[in-house]
Amino acid sequence: MAGENDTFEVYTDKRGEYRWRRKASNGQVVGASSEGYKSKKDCEANMNRGPNPSDKWEFYTDKRGEHRWRRKASNGQTIGASTEGYKSKKDCEANAARQGYTG
Repeated sequence: MAGENDTFEVYTDKRGEYRWRRKASNGQVVGASSEGYKSKKDCEANMNRGPNPSDKWEFYTDKRGEHRWRRKASNGQTIGASTEGYKSKKDCEANAARQGYTG
């Protein structure tokens, strides 16, 4: 299964807020929080968010012509986004699946 050896890192950003990033076994960042959190508990809750049928997934092409994704909660707030662009939509969807996308 893709991402089974991924690790998560919680850190404090320049504003003193908590953020998370997901790293593949090769050290490459393959996911990250799209906002900072005042509490570590809220950050970890977002980090551990599994598949949720009320979340909306957006797939789009960026200015460079690469595929990217965004995950939005039912209130419209972006709760995750790809950290890089992908040449193929299939690779983009595979990265989103690491974050809970089920198709």
